Amino acid sequence: MADLIGADLATRTLPLAGFHGGSAAAALSAAAPATRISLRAKPDAVAALSGALGLSLPVKAKTSASAKGRHALWLGPDEWLVIDENEADLMAAAASSGVLHSATDISHRNTAILVKGRGAEVAINGGCPQDLSLAVFPVGACSRTVLGKAEVVLLRTAEDAFRVECWRSFAPYVSGLLNEAAEDAGN
Repeated sequence: MADLIGADLATRTLPLAGFHGGSAAAALSAAAPATRISLRAKPDAVAALSGALGLSLPVKAKTSASAKGRHALWLGPDEWLVIDENEADLMAAAASSGVLHSATDISHRNTAILVKGRGAEVAINGGCPQDLSLAVFPVGACSRTVLGKAEVVLLRTAEDAFRVECWRSFAPYVSGLLNEAAEDAGN
């Protein structure tokens, strides 16, 4: 199964292939391909799923957990977005937990844009009303929100860096909006 997933990712046309933009204050680039699952589970399944996925699923709002290129983002009391930058088979990992859960492979649906630099917050706030100051949205914070008219999931990966997850079909819109806002952030 992992070979099939890798083959699928290797042959898939990436919506932002070669995309780079922004400014000296906020550089934009397409994230490397990754596998993703939308995971739903009740509280009694969290420990087993955490063990199977190799990281502790966060149970507090706006938090995430990361280990070895794998990220689990809390999206709701029983919902997580799990991203694996090493393109591992997350469906098989979740299935090995032996507990009741719902996992849907959304690798084909999502893509991500990386926003880095001293103006990263300002660039994202060009279309997102959320307070992204470090005091309110520290490193490791995540949330489902909007950027312009598109739903996105934000993950702060460093003091000056974010991962912006969006649906592939919205990638041109989201990247264009971020590119304009990043240029403004440089002024």
